[in-house]
Amino acid sequence: MSEPLAFDGKVVLVTGAGGGLGREYALAFGQRGASVVVNDLGGDIKGGGKSSDAADKVVEEIKAKGGKAVANYDSVEDGEKLIQTALDAFGRIDIVVNNAGILRDRSFGRTSDLDWDLIHRVHLRGSFMVTRAAWNHMKNQKFGRIIMTASAAGIYGNFGQANYSAAKLGLLGLANTLAIEGQKYNIHCNTIAPTAGSRLTETVMPPDLLESLKAEYVAPLVLWLSHDQCQENGGLFEVGAGWIGKLRWERSQGCIVRNKNQGMFPETVRDQWDNICDFTNATKPANINESVATLVEVLSRVEADEGIAPNPTSAMATAASGISPLEAVGQKLPQSTFSYSHTQCILYALGVGMSTKDDHHLKFLYEGHEDFSCLPTFGVIPSQAAMMDGGLGSVPGLNFDFTRLLHGEQYLELFKPLPTSGTLTSQARIADVLDKGSGAVILLDVHTYSDKELVCYNQYSLFIVGAGGFGGKRTSDKAMSTVAHPNRTPDAVMTDTTTRDQAALYRLSGDWNPLHIDPSFAAMGGFKSPILHGLCSFGFAARHVLKQYANNDASRFKSIKVRFVKPVLPGQSLQTEMWKEGKRIHIQCKVKESGAVVLSGAYVDLHAAADGSPQVLPEAGGLKSELVFAEIGRRIKDLGAEMVKKVNAVFGWEITKGGNTAAQWTIDLKTGAGALHKGPYSGKTDVTITVSDDDFMEVVQGKLNPQKAFFAGKLKVRGNIMLSQKLEVILKDYAKL
Repeated sequence: MSEPLAFDGKVVLVTGAGGGLGREYALAFGQRGASVVVNDLGGDIKGGGKSSDAADKVVEEIKAKGGKAVANYDSVEDGEKLIQTALDAFGRIDIVVNNAGILRDRSFGRTSDLDWDLIHRVHLRGSFMVTRAAWNHMKNQKFGRIIMTASAAGIYGNFGQANYSAAKLGLLGLANTLAIEGQKYNIHCNTIAPTAGSRLTETVMPPDLLESLKAEYVAPLVLWLSHDQCQENGGLFEVGAGWIGKLRWERSQGCIVRNKNQGMFPETVRDQWDNICDFTNATKPANINESVATLVEVLSRVEADEGIAPNPTSAMATAASGISPLEAVGQKLPQSTFSYSHTQCILYALGVGMSTKDDHHLKFLYEGHEDFSCLPTFGVIPSQAAMMDGGLGSVPGLNFDFTRLLHGEQYLELFKPLPTSGTLTSQARIADVLDKGSGAVILLDVHTYSDKELVCYNQYSLFIVGAGGFGGKRTSDKAMSTVAHPNRTPDAVMTDTTTRDQAALYRLSGDWNPLHIDPSFAAMGGFKSPILHGLCSFGFAARHVLKQYANNDASRFKSIKVRFVKPVLPGQSLQTEMWKEGKRIHIQCKVKESGAVVLSGAYVDLHAAADGSPQVLPEAGGLKSELVFAEIGRRIKDLGAEMVKKVNAVFGWEITKGGNTAAQWTIDLKTGAGALHKGPYSGKTDVTITVSDDDFMEVVQGKLNPQKAFFAGKLKVRGNIMLSQKLEVILKDYAKL
């Protein structure tokens, strides 16, 4: 560790230092040589009462460790008195930590004038009064460090804390201005938004969580920001549990919504709303000058009669990148046809690793087999012709270098099993074009028909390196999304070794890109040797799922989605990890030798098995939690109205077994006299808890602490996590078995 930070000769005032965070700051400063003024009114968390005990105890602690400290018992609204205590005792004031605070939580409609005024008087006005009293002393000595204490409630908002949230974000505005005005006097002002155990948080956080969020995990940031070596000024930091993060403002490029000498209309705002709210290439204005500069540019462009535009830089950016979504989206590529026989089906199956060494593969390799079938992922082959025939290069608004094209993601859905021979017609269309900054993404939808019957649908997500920055949107509701796999050990793992000639074999199905066969071409792409086709790995993973969960029944296959992450070299082993969640099989594919992930966010959806077909089902019936919910239901009938008063929330429960959702329950303790529902719930829950049947019973019986279960990943919470405090009312008071 480098040289310790010392505060010898510095005088620090910490408000609200009788306990919690303030006490920790005061002790830390005292330990490192500072002279400390420990301020605390000694009241309760609502601002009532007064006592000297809290401040005196902290002073005694500092002195007992050899430090220097004095107590002050005044309200922060009497800021001059606090600073005078520092001057009388130590002759100067160098650092002010505005930490004092109270709570008077009420829903907005129930907030009284007193609730509002008291919070603002202590938090905002109090910080103003104390800082103003210290300001000129700091200016004269050309040194000062000021810490304002905001809150996540101020940054993000929080139910029942309108008064507190407004005051806390007001402190950030105050701090930002003080940082500007104090800069030339070497007065730095920063803001922290701490999450830690204190008198103000013990009413809204469970004990175990409070223990994990110790005040000592916040104090080091305060000390660093207060040190003369620290040049940070005007910063906002979230801090807690040993983690620190800096926040900054971000602004979308925006959109000009009026023309020269014309009015501005709400309909134009509506029509341009997506552009207004699109954070692609967002700016990060650091001061008011940078903010106003945009308006100056806008006025200039309106005056030049450039008219309504997605953002101030879109026209130039489009020209530079060669990408114009307005021209490209909706364009259809030339229709293509694909004729094939059983030979192509067999060649494809061999290309994705099937072998006569496995008897179960014979149905995909021998046209004379009684169940001869075409592998479902063969559905990508007919659709490739739309790109391979050069149609993409003819689309208006897509002027890019094809050597920079990467295959990012793939989605395939079958609407009927693929025929083993025939002629298919494919129609491709540009579904959307996205701006990812470092590149552009083209979403290409391809629908494939047999006669006029839809057989399959592909969506190609194509990434064009270096073609971003044209001012387009970053996301699209037309994109088939990837999905993260469950956070648990895979339910099944299957491994196959590719051959040295795997890419050479797969390319015979129609992907003739020399990157996969020509060493010199691969070298131009930055690869030591030709790489395997991404869609070949895609085929390997899909057939692993088909074997593991569908007994190689091609009719069970519905769809697959993957993201291509890293290349595979022919000869390496592909390892597919699988997690079953109902009819969806989440998958992740790796190179076994290196552990590198090659397919991520992937899944295969299966159709239910036909009668008599083998299938893997989640274990049903016999859930121990059924007894608990039955008891909760009986208690709600007897005491529902009382429980509604105590809880006032709707809890959703997803009980799992073997990694699959086995039961769903909803406990409505918000309306009427309460109710218990089993199965899918059409209403809105305030919080949804997912837990296994066994862990649920451990929690109910008191053998597993809910907070520990949460941190261990055994209990997952979606929605308002703070409502989990009220579980005790449901599970303990009213579910004793």
